[in-house]
Amino acid sequence: MTPLLLHACCAPCSSAIVEWLLANDYAPTIYYYNPNIYPREEYEIRKAESKRHAESLGITWIDDDWDHDGWRTAVCGLEGEPERGARCELCFRLRLTAAARKAVELGINTFTTTLASSRWKRLDQIERAGLAAEVAVPGSHFWARNWRKGGLQERRNQLLREYAFYNQRYCGCEFSQPTP
Repeated sequence: MTPLLLHACCAPCSSAIVEWLLANDYAPTIYYYNPNIYPREEYEIRKAESKRHAESLGITWIDDDWDHDGWRTAVCGLEGEPERGARCELCFRLRLTAAARKAVELGINTFTTTLASSRWKRLDQIERAGLAAEVAVPGSHFWARNWRKGGLQERRNQLLREYAFYNQRYCGCEFSQPTP
């Protein structure tokens, strides 16, 4: 099996991807690094669900901690950007660069992300961010893949119900939270 680091934003988004990877001779390590998620309680719920999913499959799961203050500093000045704007692309780049570093640290040269499974995200931004991470971290390779295709979106929805995953209503950052 080919080792692969999968940056995961949440269990619902990673479930069908992990299933596909396992069925196609990949050995994924799930890397949970999402300092953008707010508030802390939301982060902890998503983290617990991601870990529960990985453990149910016997997959290595790594948490790289919540550094929301650092994330806020990084996106300072972009708070007013719309969803899918410059703030999102910067956020993707920060998270994917951390994933590239972790992959190289673990001796895994290829990394990808569940962000490319969300219909709410721009694939071109994710690809640019992943390729920037690849350049920034020598020895890493970003696998740019559209994880929405091939029935994976439908399978995600089935697995969401089967596992009774918590399904969030927003991207994660405070700037994308729905108004009450």
